[in-house]
Amino acid sequence: MSAFPDKAQIVIVGLGGIVGASIAHHLIERGWTDIVGIDKSGIPTDIGSTAHASDFCYSTSHDFLSTWTSLYSIDFFDRMGNYERCGGFEVARTGDDTWMEEIRRKVTSGKAFGTRAHLVTPAEIKAKFPLIEEDQVQGGLYDPDAGLVVPRSQAVAGKLVDQGETTGALKAFANTPAKSLIVEEGRIKGVVTHRGTIHADHVIVCAGLWGRLIANMVGEDLPVMPVDHPLTFFGPFNEFAGTGKDIGYPLMRDQGNSAYMRDTGDPKTTEGGQIEWGYYETDTPRMCHPRDLQEKEEARLSPSQRDLELEQVMEPLERAMELTPVLAELGYNETWSFNGLLQVSAAGGPSCGESQKVRGLWYCVAIWVKDAPGFGKLIADWITDGRTEIDHAAIDYARFYAHQTEESYIEGRCYEAAQKIYYPAIHPREPYASGRGVKRSPFYEREVELGGHFMELGGWERAHGYAANEPLLEKYGNRIPLRENEWDARHFWRVSNAEHLALSEDCGIINLSHFYMFDVAGPDHVALLEWLCAAKIGGDGNIGKGIYTHFLDDEGMVRADLTVFRMADRCRIVDGADAGPRDFHYVKRVAADRGFDVTVTDVSEAYTTIGIWGPNARENLKKVVSDPAALDPDAFPFAAIRQIEIAGKSVMALRLSYVGEQGWELHMNYADGLAVWDALRALGIPAVGVETYANSRRLEKSLRLQNADLLTQYNLYEADLARPKVKEAEFRGKAKHLEYRARDHQPAMLCTLVMTDNTDANGVARFPVGTLPVVDPATGETLVDALGRRSYTTSIAYGPTVGKNIALAYLPHEQAEVGRKFAVEYFAESFPVEVAGVGYAPLYDPQNLKPRS
Repeated sequence: MSAFPDKAQIVIVGLGGIVGASIAHHLIERGWTDIVGIDKSGIPTDIGSTAHASDFCYSTSHDFLSTWTSLYSIDFFDRMGNYERCGGFEVARTGDDTWMEEIRRKVTSGKAFGTRAHLVTPAEIKAKFPLIEEDQVQGGLYDPDAGLVVPRSQAVAGKLVDQGETTGALKAFANTPAKSLIVEEGRIKGVVTHRGTIHADHVIVCAGLWGRLIANMVGEDLPVMPVDHPLTFFGPFNEFAGTGKDIGYPLMRDQGNSAYMRDTGDPKTTEGGQIEWGYYETDTPRMCHPRDLQEKEEARLSPSQRDLELEQVMEPLERAMELTPVLAELGYNETWSFNGLLQVSAAGGPSCGESQKVRGLWYCVAIWVKDAPGFGKLIADWITDGRTEIDHAAIDYARFYAHQTEESYIEGRCYEAAQKIYYPAIHPREPYASGRGVKRSPFYEREVELGGHFMELGGWERAHGYAANEPLLEKYGNRIPLRENEWDARHFWRVSNAEHLALSEDCGIINLSHFYMFDVAGPDHVALLEWLCAAKIGGDGNIGKGIYTHFLDDEGMVRADLTVFRMADRCRIVDGADAGPRDFHYVKRVAADRGFDVTVTDVSEAYTTIGIWGPNARENLKKVVSDPAALDPDAFPFAAIRQIEIAGKSVMALRLSYVGEQGWELHMNYADGLAVWDALRALGIPAVGVETYANSRRLEKSLRLQNADLLTQYNLYEADLARPKVKEAEFRGKAKHLEYRARDHQPAMLCTLVMTDNTDANGVARFPVGTLPVVDPATGETLVDALGRRSYTTSIAYGPTVGKNIALAYLPHEQAEVGRKFAVEYFAESFPVEVAGVGYAPLYDPQNLKPRS
């Protein structure tokens, strides 16, 4: 072992696991030459999840990022010579039509994101997996790229570390836990160990189950938590004796029973001669905080392997024996069976990216083996370039609000996540039951009285519709179809569409308290935002305006979509609840990195917002303001900001619309919100749920949503949001932005599609939710542009004014033509669609006359 160094470019805490080793490998690929990796135990790990992982990989998922990391990882393992591409089934049992529908949905998502998963019959399953009782299954999917990391991911981690050390760019030190982190002036400076202190520019925490404890050293927490995963072994199973194989049959998932099984190959291989059966507990999963993990010398097996009582899984095991009787015929190997700890997330994805509190401190935690090399590449690219090949918003640690890293919140949300690892299927609009009521508008109790149908975003309780408005269904019911399919109707309230139609005929108010707002002040506040924003921010002519704009990254791709309120002494950023925290931290980081003299202050909970929109918005608002004439079009032009007074309260009004109607956003102190709400309601103006704002009218108006339609895989011209002229001032991404502008055409364009027939094979009208591939009906293949980007819906909703399902999707240049006919697939069934618009093309009020009226 080499001498313990006192400095490095990067220190990896948790090198011994497959995640840490993958990060080291990819950093070396990117040219880093001075990396030190430490681990609290062996390298490769003998105590982490990598040491006991089942090591199988499926590529199927319902989100693009997860599919991308899995496909990348599978190919990476394969290139290393450490992957057995044996294929994998997922089955639906006879009578379990609900899970068969989920399998169809998985195949459809796979088609969107680029997997080769496809539907198979019971006979096809039996032919390749003879252990199954054919009459017990009604069908399934087969993923030909599913397989097993061989001989183990633990061995692959060791191999990657050895290769890294051979290059001279990596020094590895086992049995060297991090005792503390050195932080000076908000920046990481090094790691203290019992061997000595290493000073470093960057520290990456990929300590798996122990990651939260490292984060705690700097006063942070990660919203992840270990959970028991029962792993059982049965044998001897000698079907593949003498073959030398690590696995003989394809993998088999029985997710309707929250379980999987596989053989372990030749008895002479690493874990051979057995059947492994694993289960994820759906009712009462056993969680533990990492501070309660045993040390290596205390554990009977290891800190990440806990004792298993067979009774714990007897009921699902008996169901498994009905499907695969071999489990009942073989002996139970008690000495091999255990509860293996793995991590689940409280936020639907891992915790990755730079610390919120400490610059240069990075996290990559809650990654499973099937995704580890993919995340290794993402983290290495992110640190090196400041961006990644695909949009990483869904995993960025900067996305979390403070309440989302509180221990009680983490425990509650992780418990829910642990209950749904395999089963049941998670709906795209699925709400959490825990961690609710964290943030409420000042008029929340009024909304409760109206029978608000609440969902949550960023901690804010948002009513998507109100039971009190159900009489509107008597007037508009013939324009609002019933959703006969339960999945389509789940977490949707029909009254929302009635509110949508009523607002367009008169007026309505919408609770927008979820807006994330932060102020940028100080001598350089205009200069900073001029550098960050694609739109012009400076100049006296912009004072008193709301400027809709975007942040681009260095490649000219869309990083943020927001509004800047240009005030005399500061700028206020008004952002979405989903994207706001990331943008807040990003602005602070850029200001520090470029030396701008500013203060950036989160004011989200100091203010609240109400939207008032509709053809009678001005007429109604004039009744409650102190100076009605100030609302006249000449006095209050579109996109202007003015101070007005309602019910004796000062209100900052922005004349802008996200629902395609005349009206204003009304911004006020949180404490004044109730008085303003009550004053508007006293006029008889109905409350309208946020469903109209966020989905149905947004799609009718072809409006884009950050982290859905706007991603760092696409540029501002492809999204059709670029301004006619590029401002003279320099801004981030300008050079690339000009390069894209000079093209004859863009590789793809964000288009508006309408479903021309939404009736399925059973004669049921469908109202899709989630992501649907856009396919060529002649070939059945998903459209792919010249850069290899696949076409799928980025947003979809039913538009009651238009009377059709509307979707946004990026289409290749060659196919982006109005009137072109394609198909989308939903639950593995094809539905015809037509291109209704290329680029920004509202179906409702296409000339945008109503908001400017």
